Amino acid sequence: MIESRILLVDDEEDMRHSSAQALELAGFRVETFAAAERALEFISFSFAGVVISDIRMPGMDGMTLLQRVREIDAEVPVILVTGHGDVQLAVRAMREGAYDFVEKPFAAQMLAGTIRRALDWRTLVLENRRLKAVAGKRDDIEQRLPGRSQVMVDLRYRIRAIGAADADTLIIGDTGVGKEVLARTLHDLSARANSPFIAINCAALPENLIESELFGHEPGAFPGAIRPRYGKFEHGRGGTILLDEIGSMPFDLQAKFLRVLQERVITRLGSNEQVPLDVRFIATSKVDLEKEVAGGRFRADLLYRLNVATLRVPSLAQRRADIPLLFLQLVRESAARYGRDEVDVSQAMLAEMAERDWPGNVRELRNAAERLVLGLDAAPHDAAKEDSGRLADKVAAYEKSLIASAIAAHGGALKPVYESLGISRKTLYEKMQKFGLDKKLVATDFSAGGEL
Repeated sequence: MIESRILLVDDEEDMRHSSAQALELAGFRVETFAAAERALEFISFSFAGVVISDIRMPGMDGMTLLQRVREIDAEVPVILVTGHGDVQLAVRAMREGAYDFVEKPFAAQMLAGTIRRALDWRTLVLENRRLKAVAGKRDDIEQRLPGRSQVMVDLRYRIRAIGAADADTLIIGDTGVGKEVLARTLHDLSARANSPFIAINCAALPENLIESELFGHEPGAFPGAIRPRYGKFEHGRGGTILLDEIGSMPFDLQAKFLRVLQERVITRLGSNEQVPLDVRFIATSKVDLEKEVAGGRFRADLLYRLNVATLRVPSLAQRRADIPLLFLQLVRESAARYGRDEVDVSQAMLAEMAERDWPGNVRELRNAAERLVLGLDAAPHDAAKEDSGRLADKVAAYEKSLIASAIAAHGGALKPVYESLGISRKTLYEKMQKFGLDKKLVATDFSAGGEL
C-alpha cells in the first residue's frame, strides 16, 4: 500500500515550518514547499495524499494551484488556508472543487481532523478505481485516454506493456493529441510515481541560459551566477523528466544530452564533479525526427538512443469514431471543473462534432466542450460545409456520422442505439455494412452478448 502524503504549500517560512511540525506530531508524513509549482510535480492520477495550500502567494496562488491539480486529477483533495478577509474567496474555491478550507489562525487538531477525512475519501477513490479495473471496467488509463477505436485500444495495450519497464520513451503525435497526458500516465504506472515529474519545454528554453537551466551551475560559472543552483535534470532525480518537443533542442546541446542519456551523469556549469542521475526520460515530438535527421537538424545517434520504446498518438482524424464519446467526457469534466450543471448534448450535435475537422485535436475539442458548458456556443458547427455537396451525399454522410456517434455515445451497446434511432437491429447492421463501419467491433458485439 502506498503511504499517504501531505503536500504543504506556504510562502511564509515560519508558518510553513510550524504547520508541518504540528502535523508531523499528529502522525502525518509532510512535505513542504515554498512555491506551488514544485508541489505540482508530485501530483498524479495515483497520488495518495492531500494538498494543503495558502490562498495568497506570489507567483502561482492557491486558486491557480487548485485548478492545475484538478486538471491532473479532479479527485485529489485540496484544502485551502485563508486569511481573515479571504473567506468569500474560499467559498468560491469550494464551488470550484476544493475539498475544504481553514481560516488562519487555526488549531492543529482541527486541521488534522480535516486531513484525516480527506485521506479517507482519497483512499476510497483510489480503491474504487482499482476495483473497477479488476472487474474489467474502465481503468485509470482508459479514463485518461478514452476511445474504442482499434488504434486507441492498441495504444493503451502498449502503454501498459512499457509503463512499468522504466525504459526511455519517445512519444510522437500532432499538436494537441495529449502527448503530455500519455507521458504522465507512463510516470504513474512506474515505480517512480511518487517522485517528481518534471516537464521541460525545449522550444521555450532561453538559448543563453539553456545549459544552466538543465544542468545547473556553480557560483561564478558566468556573470550573475552568485550561488549554486540545481538544474532541472538534477531536480528530477528519482523521477521522470519530460522533454517536450525535443526536436526544438539546439543541435550543439543534443550532443551533451546524448552523453546524459548514455552515462546517466551530469556536470554543472563551472564544476568538474560528475553528479549521478537516476531518472527516466520521456521525449515528445510533433515532427518526424527521422526527417529532421535527414535534414541535418537532429542527431541520428540521439534519435536511436531515445528510440528504446516509441508510442504514436493518433490524431482525431485517425479515430473519428471516438469523437462523440470523447466530447461527452470532456463536457462532463468541464461541467465539474466550473461547477455547472451537466449539459445535455443531442445526437445531432454529436454527429456534427464527429464530422468536423479538428486540427487542434483533443485540445481544440476540449475548448469546444468548455465553451458549450459556459454557454458561449449554443451549437458549434462548421458553416463552411453547409453549401457544399449533393443533397444525397449530405444525407448519407449525416446518417453515417449519426450512427457512429450513437454507437460511441452508448458505449458500444447496440440495443440502445437502434432503440434511440427508431430502427430495427437488422436495419442497423445493414447500415453499418453499407457505410463501412467497423465490422470487427460488430463481430465482437455478437460474441460478447451486446457490446461492440
